[in-house]
Formats: sequence, structure tokens, C-alpha cells
Amino acid sequence: MDLRAIFMGLAFAVMWSTAFTSARIIVQAAPPLSALALRFLISGLIGVALAAALGQSARLTARQWRSVVIFGLCQNALYLGMNFVAMQTVEASLASIIASAMPLMVALLAWVALGDRPAPLAMAGLVAGILGVALIMGARLSGGVDLRGMALCLLGAASLAVATLAVRGASSAGNLLMIVGLQMLVGAVALAGPALAFETLRIEWSAALVAAFVYTTLVSGLLATFVWFLLVQRIGAVRAATFHFLNPFFGVAIAAMLLGERLRPLDVLGVLIVAAGILAVQLSRRTGAGAAAPR
Repeated sequence: MDLRAIFMGLAFAVMWSTAFTSARIIVQAAPPLSALALRFLISGLIGVALAAALGQSARLTARQWRSVVIFGLCQNALYLGMNFVAMQTVEASLASIIASAMPLMVALLAWVALGDRPAPLAMAGLVAGILGVALIMGARLSGGVDLRGMALCLLGAASLAVATLAVRGASSAGNLLMIVGLQMLVGAVALAGPALAFETLRIEWSAALVAAFVYTTLVSGLLATFVWFLLVQRIGAVRAATFHFLNPFFGVAIAAMLLGERLRPLDVLGVLIVAAGILAVQLSRRTGAGAAAPR
């Protein structure tokens, strides 16, 4: 892994983690599904326009269209939609910790649904990660966390884990930015109906809201997704996923700094355990991949 890949991985982790803080600001002042649908519409149109300017084609293969639809629905509409709704009542730090456990969910689902039995190191990581999340949730439950919001965060992470397994091995074949933009547009269309049906467009305008919306649209949305796919193309999905172990740290730290969310001792301990679990799972995959396909 070269320095450029390390920089890209760190940049992705920071951009991914700040998304929860910016989302928390947005949903306190605007209807969540409407804001998210507008974000996807803007970022999707920008992504498709830039892709067309770079000569990328919207003529995708059947497998690429499958990836566009699955990720557009599961990642953008379900995962982010549920998180935006949840963060009306759930702190950004808790939402980021639950979302950070997604690699653990992928490993668990691969074992249960596909028979992909984890290696001993991965098994230890799974156990540690589950215990870490349980520790954090137990502490938050005793403090009166909103159960509906926490359940939405869990369901959102699970939907993204399912999508990750469903499209693993898919290739962009040179149309990376076009695929990212189309995924955004699928999310916008999927969220438009529920937003119109269930939400009233009431917005409390402020400089913080505008800044958070611009940031989450251009940086956490379009740029972070683009950097992630570039990173996967550069070093492979297994190595790229290792950077996910940084997300609990960044997510909690950024929410504490920008939103003033209180850090509890059990939160810190739980984050350390979850991060160690994620790292163990990813290192196990890297070892397994290296053994299976030596250079």
C-alpha cells in the first residue's frame, strides 16, 4: 500500500465520518427524506455531467446496472434514508458507531447466508465487535436513547451489508463516476415518493444548515463515494475496507468537537473494541486473500 493509497483511505474515513455530523445538523432544521432526496438529485446530476464530460458512457452492462440499482436503493435510499430519519432523535456519534459496524455485519452475513466461514482471527474480531456495539448500546439504553432511532440505524447498516454482498466482484469498467452519479439519481427517485407522501416542507434556514447541506452533497456524498471506488480500484476491496476501523474514532471525535456531544467512558471503551474487531476481520481477509492468490 503506497502513500497515495494511505492518503486516500484517511481522506475517505474523515469524509465518511463527518457525514453523520452534517446530517445531524440538517435533520434538526429540515425534513430528512426531502433533504436527502435533494442532495442525491444535485450530486447525481453533477456526477453524471462530469462523467459525460470525461467521456464516460451511460451504456452499462447488465451487471453494472444491477450494481447501480442495488446500491442506489440499499445504500442511498435505505441506509442513508434510515440514518437521516433516525438522527432526528439519535446522536451523530451513536449513528456513526452503528454504521461503522457494517463490515462486521458483512462478515457475519457471508458466514450465515453464504457459508463463508470466517478464519479464527475474523471470528475473534466478530465477537469483539458485537460485544463493543452491545456495550455502547447498553450504556445508551440506560441513558434513555430513542429505541426507534437506534433500530433504524441498525436496519440501515444491515441493508448496506446485504447490498455489499449482492454486488461483490462488480467492476466499473472505466465508468466509475457515471456509475456513482447514477446510483445517486436512483436514490433521489426512490426517496422522492416517501418524502412527498409523509413530510411537510418546513425549513429553519441558517448558515449552519446551508454549509452542512453543501458539504454533505459535494464532499460526504459525491467526493467520498468517488474516492472510495478509486481506492478499491487501486488497492482492492479487502485492503481498502481496512480503513473502516478508523470510522468509529473519527465519527465520535468529530461529533464531540462540532456538536458538543458528550463522550461517555463506556463509549470510548466500546469504540476501541469495535475498531479492534473491524481491524481483525479485515486483516484476516487480507491474509486469506494473500494466501489464495499469491503474487
